[in-house]
Amino acid sequence: MKTSAPRRQKNAAQIDIVYLWVNGADPVWLNKRQRAYAAWAQKNPQQLAVFGNVAGRYRDNSELLFSLRALELFFPDHGHVYLVTDGQKPAWLRPSSGLTVVDHRSLLAPGSAPVFDSGHIESCLHHIPGLSERFFYLNDDVFFGQKVDPEWWFGERLKVFMEPSSTRHPDTLTPQATALVNASIQSGQWLAQRFPGYRHRAQVYSHAPRAMRKSLMHELERLAPDWFAQVRSTVFRSWRIPPIISDLAPRWMVQAGYAEQQVLNPLFISTGAPQAAQQFDTLLAHFGQLPFFCINDTCDEADEDDPRLLRIAHTLQKLLPQPSSFEYVDEACVAA
Repeated sequence: MKTSAPRRQKNAAQIDIVYLWVNGADPVWLNKRQRAYAAWAQKNPQQLAVFGNVAGRYRDNSELLFSLRALELFFPDHGHVYLVTDGQKPAWLRPSSGLTVVDHRSLLAPGSAPVFDSGHIESCLHHIPGLSERFFYLNDDVFFGQKVDPEWWFGERLKVFMEPSSTRHPDTLTPQATALVNASIQSGQWLAQRFPGYRHRAQVYSHAPRAMRKSLMHELERLAPDWFAQVRSTVFRSWRIPPIISDLAPRWMVQAGYAEQQVLNPLFISTGAPQAAQQFDTLLAHFGQLPFFCINDTCDEADEDDPRLLRIAHTLQKLLPQPSSFEYVDEACVAA
């Protein structure tokens, strides 16, 4: 399923953009998710990862609309945009030669069941037809916050960002740990087996735009075929099968000399946290001076009209009032 006309020819310097997006309120999609989870949970009891099926994981708070506005404001020379979805598209999305909607089914193995684990989908992104060698991968709740310098992000080595605080890790995967912690544990074990002297840092990676090289992801897939196959067997996220892109990919790129690791404390807004209001105030005060920021929906099963959720679009409309070229103008402020 596509919304674009034929794309212009690629050039070696082009940096494409890949987003994952879903509209969790769509009744057709919601019914599909509910039926799929009932069947999956029956076959996989006690396997669901922490927060693996909460509404907040799939809820659309208009983040994508504003992330695209931020993209055009801070990185106007970006390449083609790929929007990876589950047979959906936003009502406000205007057909554009600069954007292609990619259905999950075109990336999954033929005959695959519907997938509700983003870790599964993101493991396939480097197989998007026509994707440039260099690309940014963003979840729709991640935003550029200042002018993008492509050479700083990509340069001689890619930039990856680790959070400053250490995380207490158990020795093995556990159902109580978050997907990021379990991914860190498994990454450490995998890298220690392949790199003598490898020393693991018990920290997780920031919610950030991910600077990627398509050829490196193909190389990692060749090196870790069993892990990729496991991730691509998931329907919902299982604590026994951590994602690859959020931890193993950046750690391996650093270890192999393909990436440079920085410890960074970016603005991470947790909408369900007691300090969320202060975090939004920080965003309003420092917008334009932040390399990137994330607004993570941690309200889980809150109602759609919960004030904590309405604050997201209200704040972003103040910061990014100018519609992007990807919007129908008469619907540009529908979320305000």
